[in-house]
Amino acid sequence: MKLSKAQYDEIAQFLGHVQPTRQSLRKLKEKFPRYLNGVMKNAAAPVLLDLANEVDFAPSLMARIVLERFLQEKEQAIPSKTLINSMLRDPSQIPDGVLANQVYQCTVNDCCYGPLVDCIKHAIGHEHEVLLREMLLEKNLSFIAEDQLRAKGYDKTPDFILEVPVAVEGHIIHWIESKASFGDESSHQAHLQDQFWSYWNRFGPGLVIYWYGFIEELDCHRERGILLKDCFPTDIVTLRHSMAQR
Repeated sequence: MKLSKAQYDEIAQFLGHVQPTRQSLRKLKEKFPRYLNGVMKNAAAPVLLDLANEVDFAPSLMARIVLERFLQEKEQAIPSKTLINSMLRDPSQIPDGVLANQVYQCTVNDCCYGPLVDCIKHAIGHEHEVLLREMLLEKNLSFIAEDQLRAKGYDKTPDFILEVPVAVEGHIIHWIESKASFGDESSHQAHLQDQFWSYWNRFGPGLVIYWYGFIEELDCHRERGILLKDCFPTDIVTLRHSMAQR
């Protein structure tokens, strides 16, 4: 679907003066009923995807909004988050074939959000956890993995707890957390509050590895017990090594 520059500017101007609320989206739908008109002309055309791209909105988020509104009108009740997530992961569950196709096209063409991106992130995260496990084994460091800790009833746990603490750059380390991402200020602060300080409170000082780097100023809690690295440390000092030097 193509838009003239005037049509695009009209939509962009409208979006610039409304808040991102459901009420605003309803007004947008009333003012620009392009989705329904588009799918009526060609049900297979990526109308919803084109609309998301033209208004610079994430396709998966656009699909979520439309799907939520569709289910709400169909069932006369607000759909659960679990149901929406399930249908986004598997659009064949959506009881409307045309909408199912539109949602599918949005999710597979979104490089930032959505179930496909979540799967990719999960796979990359798992890959780096396996890499970290292999490095610990190569160093002959005994550890307890996250799945073992959860089996013992722990809720919030780091990826690995060292059965015998080590020293890294002069700091004692009891646990190691793997993050297959870049540590920016926003994500790191969220991790501190949701994870790292909980680990510190329960297990003592630890190490976080941001495999894709981090803002160096964020490594400011070393003295309090949280050390940041962008790779597996090469200068690990074990208790056995320390005693041998004596």
